[in-house]
Amino acid sequence: MAPILVAILLALSASYFLFPRLRQWTRYYLPLGAPPLPPPTEIVSLRIYPVKSCRGIQVQQTQLLAQGLDLDRRWMFVDATTLEFLTIRQIPEMTLINTALSPDSSTLILSIAGPSTTTPIEIPTRPDQPWLDANTTLATGVKIWGSLTDGYLYSAALTAPFSSFLGRSVRLVYKGPTPRIAQGNGAPHLLGRSQPVNFPDVHPVLIASESSLADLNARLVEPIPIERFRPNIVVRGGVPWSEDVWKLVRLVGPGGSTATPTSKGSGGLEIDIVARCARCQVPNVDADSAQKHPAQPWNTLVSYRRVDEGIKWKPCFGMLGAPREEGVVKVGMRLEVLALGEHKYIKGF
Repeated sequence: MAPILVAILLALSASYFLFPRLRQWTRYYLPLGAPPLPPPTEIVSLRIYPVKSCRGIQVQQTQLLAQGLDLDRRWMFVDATTLEFLTIRQIPEMTLINTALSPDSSTLILSIAGPSTTTPIEIPTRPDQPWLDANTTLATGVKIWGSLTDGYLYSAALTAPFSSFLGRSVRLVYKGPTPRIAQGNGAPHLLGRSQPVNFPDVHPVLIASESSLADLNARLVEPIPIERFRPNIVVRGGVPWSEDVWKLVRLVGPGGSTATPTSKGSGGLEIDIVARCARCQVPNVDADSAQKHPAQPWNTLVSYRRVDEGIKWKPCFGMLGAPREEGVVKVGMRLEVLALGEHKYIKGF
């Protein structure tokens, strides 16, 4: 028996050194009970949406903060009477409200697309407390998905052009000082920390894959741009839908250089992937025209992307993340997958 055992061990050792593919497989699959980690992908686009449901801005680099990309969903429009948030779901025309930054990024410029004669509205991107005290009113009853948070309400006069354009009385609101803590899959008892957010639906960061979009577009008569899904980070490379099982990713600089975290200094910026993004019909809205298609891409997504046991009635596209660290993120950086696992959606509102 002993000679046979020795022979087996020698054969396994030889295989380990002779066959790199087997060596990689045993490194990941046998100890962890999971497939090999995928190769890195490349960040090809960074997008911020300063005002929830309005047009976004592509940037070459920005800060990744605990709340998400800097300035992302820092503002939103609310009903002037109820202070309840408004989105493309109810008002597709919100996609025609443009956002832009001044050259020094000190000013947010809001304008209305098309032949509007309305003068653009300019407000500071980082208003200090004296400015807020003089130009806004702090409200504690701002509603987003049934929960309350605080926010600084801009004057009705400032918002008047947008009320006229949208056909209802609205107010612009800037996130107040009280932290809004992520819930659902990102709730403190699941994530292990209290993750602050601005005005996204639930989680700070949405990551999307060009490969997965290409797979979807191959099934559509009219392909759609990634903008329809309003992601923050877009990556290129990898197998379509392989992001479904990401659990922890790290953003690192191109060519082996690393980002510079402001907190832990891990040699990159780590993001917990907390959930798949279950989609509503917002991607059916053409951002350039505000016209909502009656069926697509919703019908196609529903036909093959109801993949999450926690929310079987909705299709999934993109992954929701919670940053562990803060630092600079740039187009051209790599996204490395550090851990894989299963996801089950938990409603966050």
